[in-house]
Amino acid sequence: MPGGAAASGLAPALSCGRLDIAVRSLLARLRSTPLRTFVVYPAALWAVEAGIRRALPPLDPRGLPLMAWGYLQFRACGRYRTRLGGGGPGPSVPPDRLVTSGLYRYTRNPMYLGHLIFLSGLALTLHSRAAAVLTAGVAVWFDRRVRADEAQLQARFGPDYAVYRRRVRRWLPGLF
Repeated sequence: MPGGAAASGLAPALSCGRLDIAVRSLLARLRSTPLRTFVVYPAALWAVEAGIRRALPPLDPRGLPLMAWGYLQFRACGRYRTRLGGGGPGPSVPPDRLVTSGLYRYTRNPMYLGHLIFLSGLALTLHSRAAAVLTAGVAVWFDRRVRADEAQLQARFGPDYAVYRRRVRRWLPGLF
């Protein structure tokens, strides 16, 4: 059969190429902070807790309101920032205009704060020390990320951002 050897040699390369594309696509999606916070971390923590307990972990519904609040705050603030400031909801596409109203009037980072509220609720829902440790680690990571974001915003918006920084706390109103 003409081309039989070449065709059979090409098939594994094409399969590996598709697999490579699929793996790269998955890794790119996993770099998405919202996907990690709202999908990957809950699934992984649930699996960890199930493994530790050797049974399905009980779910404490008292943490669910925090999870809902955190997720809804993240979504609403992202839409609000995009609508008023332009750009994208995340730091990869910065806003065209500084947004200082809505929840941004009280905290400079309500979207990141939404992630942390969600993860705190997850820790309570699962009664999970692992989730509490993850939440603390994510908080430290967000704080570092925010400091880099702030340098970019300062360069982009100049004195207006400096005034906003003096007036509005990074994380919690009246605290820090």
